Amino acid sequence: MAKEDKQPKIPFINPGGDEKPNRKVPKFNIYWIYGLIFAVLVGSTYLKNSPDITKITEQEFKENMLAKGDVLKIELVRNKDLVRVYINSDSIGKEFYVKKFKEKLDPSKVKGVALFQFNIVDWKVFYENLSEFYKTHPTINQVAIDPTDDTDFFGPASSIIIYVLIFAGIWLLMMRKMGGGGPGGGGGGIFNIGKSKATLFDKGAKVNINFGDVAGLDEAKVEVMEIVDFLKNPKKYTALGGKIPKGALLIGPPGTGKTLLAKAMAGEAQVPFFSLSGSDFVEMFVGVGASRVRDLFKQAREKAPCIIFIDEIDAIGRARGKNVMMSNDERENTLNQLLVEMDGFGGDTGIIILAATNRPDVLDSALLRPGRFDRQISIDKPDVKGREAIFKVHLTPIKVSETLDINKLAEQTPGFAGADIANVCNEAALIAARKDKEGVEMIDFQDAIDRVIGGLEKKNKIIAPHEKEIIAYHEAGHAVCGWFLEHAYPLLKVTIVPRGTAALGYAQYTPKEQYIHRTEDLIDRICMSLGGRVSEEIFFGKISTGAGSDLQNVTQIAYSMVTVYGMNSKVGNVSFYDPSQESTFTKPYSEETGKLIDEEVREIVAKAYERTLQLLTERKNEVEIIAKELLSKEVLHKSDVEALIGKRPFDEKKILEEALPEVVIAPDEPIIIAPNINTESES
Repeated sequence: MAKEDKQPKIPFINPGGDEKPNRKVPKFNIYWIYGLIFAVLVGSTYLKNSPDITKITEQEFKENMLAKGDVLKIELVRNKDLVRVYINSDSIGKEFYVKKFKEKLDPSKVKGVALFQFNIVDWKVFYENLSEFYKTHPTINQVAIDPTDDTDFFGPASSIIIYVLIFAGIWLLMMRKMGGGGPGGGGGGIFNIGKSKATLFDKGAKVNINFGDVAGLDEAKVEVMEIVDFLKNPKKYTALGGKIPKGALLIGPPGTGKTLLAKAMAGEAQVPFFSLSGSDFVEMFVGVGASRVRDLFKQAREKAPCIIFIDEIDAIGRARGKNVMMSNDERENTLNQLLVEMDGFGGDTGIIILAATNRPDVLDSALLRPGRFDRQISIDKPDVKGREAIFKVHLTPIKVSETLDINKLAEQTPGFAGADIANVCNEAALIAARKDKEGVEMIDFQDAIDRVIGGLEKKNKIIAPHEKEIIAYHEAGHAVCGWFLEHAYPLLKVTIVPRGTAALGYAQYTPKEQYIHRTEDLIDRICMSLGGRVSEEIFFGKISTGAGSDLQNVTQIAYSMVTVYGMNSKVGNVSFYDPSQESTFTKPYSEETGKLIDEEVREIVAKAYERTLQLLTERKNEVEIIAKELLSKEVLHKSDVEALIGKRPFDEKKILEEALPEVVIAPDEPIIIAPNINTESES
């Protein structure tokens, strides 16, 4: 019989541990990254809420913890010569532990958590010393020892590996999102930064707009339809040795229908149609614009024959080298690449470039030369017939009154672009709906025109009686001047109802459909603009600030007569305006000539003022009649003025017949001599 061992038995819990069975490793999935990130976040939250492990000495462990019966178990880490101590949750409130942690711990948060640890020389030596301690303290209950070995994965390097995995997961997630990856991912992203953003309308694509929706642009439609025919039947045009045009540039004021015409072209053409904006090429990264141009033409070559439409091409097509201080190399590189792709060393066939802009004066000359944009299609504001056709298109979905006269609407909206007419039709429908009408009537369209021209009616604006009287005589002066000046525009309406932000009243005229203006026309325009201020001086002996916008108009016309159109004998037949000169600080004349220009302008305005003063003095009675009627009714139409002071003494048809059709002012004139709707307003 073997001799009984006198050493106390120390129980071992799970010595060596269990081996995990072999498992089949599943394939990698992106959702593992999501799960890992979630687990790390949860684990970090748990560890943040748990107390840190505190280092102690072996002596403190034996005397203050083990001898007091506070130890639940100890964990012997053999490969690191480390002992971790677990404390009973009932003992955690003792003074020793409160001092160690400088606070009283929650028992629920320390259950199953190692609170203390200390280093040992060797785990076998620690085992022998612990046995000797039990012998000398027989009353102490022995605690369980859990021997274990920490792997390096859970060591200091584990945090580095976990953080690397977290950043890798976040990086993969960002790349999938920014790169347009995954189901339904788009083409845009950091990996597609140099790719073209053009929208492709391929053969058979459904576009809701066709040429039937484009009215008032008959000549432009013919040009655009011919471009489509070039691509469909190239042999018809090349049989005689001709070449298909490389591109066409749509030029016109805002709202005239340039983009609408391109949309209709996309709907009618049976060839692939690439559509994008000029700003789509511009990016914060260097070289992206040129890369997108290359990618666009690469896609176009694969789809040839096709059409590329670039809206607002002035975003990248501005003239190079105009302003060195503000030059943008990225924009110029994009333009250079576009020039090469349109007509470079390796020419493309079957690709036609269609572009639109309302700033042709700022475009680079290399972009406008034949071989790139061979054709420049001018889209001007529509005439009476064009406006009537546009009204018919926009009135199709609107319930209108049977008595509505579309021709009269077209006559009352000279200078309105297609977008303005669409806005008028929509506003008229809203006004009629606000009044609970079953159909839109003529009065609703007139209110809509007033709102588009002058702004929203200010019904609640309180105007003092004496100010209202000044406004009435001011507008009456405009009306009478326009009525009795031969070359002035016919009066349409005069009102003292405040509108918009500054207009306290205005006189609206109907400009004649003319494209040239003689000296007498402009002089009468100046006199008509000065009529308001002259009327104030005659009836009140004082002047007000109400003529602010009138004086701006007068100054603009007078300076245009002297410096642009050569309508002054002293300055001569010279024009100091250069449309290609962007800088407003450059004066192509001397200081002496500048003084002469100022003197002649003042003389023109002074003579016009004296002429207006003489006219309104003679017609003082008519001014007073209209002013009093305005104070009573607030709004007077042409028929009302005819009933008050008689018909206009000039035959308008005779004036139109006397116009000189062979003299044409450049359509890109920057200085407006005949604005489309004349409103002499109170500021």
